[in-house]
Amino acid sequence: MQIEDLALVFTPQLGVKGVAHLLECFGSASRIFSATESELREVGSLREEAIRNLIERNGLRAARNEMAYCERHGIQILASTDPSYPRLLREANDYPHILYGVGDLSALQGPCLSMVGTREYTPYGERVCGYLIRELAERIPDLVIVSGLAFGIDSICHRLALECGIRTVAVIANPLPEVTPTQHSHLAREIVERGGAIVTELPSSAKQKGNFYVPRNRIIAALSEGTILIESPASGGSLLTAQYADGYNRVVMATPGRVGDRTAIGPNTLIRNRKAQMVLSAEDVIRELMWDLHLEGVRERKKEEPIPLTGDEAGLLGCFRSDDPLTVGELQELSSLDMGTLTALLISLELAGAIRQLPGNRYEKLRR
Repeated sequence: MQIEDLALVFTPQLGVKGVAHLLECFGSASRIFSATESELREVGSLREEAIRNLIERNGLRAARNEMAYCERHGIQILASTDPSYPRLLREANDYPHILYGVGDLSALQGPCLSMVGTREYTPYGERVCGYLIRELAERIPDLVIVSGLAFGIDSICHRLALECGIRTVAVIANPLPEVTPTQHSHLAREIVERGGAIVTELPSSAKQKGNFYVPRNRIIAALSEGTILIESPASGGSLLTAQYADGYNRVVMATPGRVGDRTAIGPNTLIRNRKAQMVLSAEDVIRELMWDLHLEGVRERKKEEPIPLTGDEAGLLGCFRSDDPLTVGELQELSSLDMGTLTALLISLELAGAIRQLPGNRYEKLRR
């Protein structure tokens, strides 16, 4: 990170997307500041006021003040052009060029899973969080849980991750080193002490007036391969996080709730409208994110101890003549089985570790 990186985000008239656009055009902050007026106008497509601000380096003084502030408070600064900047976050079209953080920022490299939900959670929601995180921690020891440090489901997920011995990252909507809500200051310290991190895109000069929570939610969504919505009413910040995740082509998941419950409206609606995959277990999450491809121990165990197949199961498995996935319709046509028999055999083959289900109701043969 160079002083030009900070100066870029402090330059008036640019904004988050404007900075991202210039970086795409010129490659680095130093190259942007060395560009001529005509280059900024023709290549960067900037307005005259923005060009003047860059030429005159009107963000440099604020950048120097911010760097001094971060040095005093032990805050790390990460630019999007740094090799250690989170790869998934960089893929978003509105990524923040600068991240401020405390703790071990290598946690941002994942594998990350975002988990969000309502502040007004129920005992059921808390149990679901515990059930999923404990199972996931056993299967994926290097998993990182990402959330927003808010009251309710967010803080529950952070605490459960710590209890299970996995790292967690909190994305906050205020400048460091303080956190909001202040009641979670102890939790934030524990997150850092256990190898996690607290991050924000907000500099010390930002004044929280309730308008930073929605932009914060986009970072929660963009940091992870998938986002799980636990509980939510018909509207709220956690639903916005799910919408951001969908917009970034991430996997959106939701745990179903009881029909009629206020906190079940959000996830149930997403599932009904096919905007989220229903998950009931850690295995569902792993399958949706295709993390099972990396679970060498699981695959090796299946290879060493294959479950014998019946004649009908072997016959259906024979329909997979290549590594290409097949849909249920294609399998029915190839096997000439009725749908009830086909469904039962597919379940048996999954349990035997011979096939796995992919998104879109497709199936793929696995090596045994």
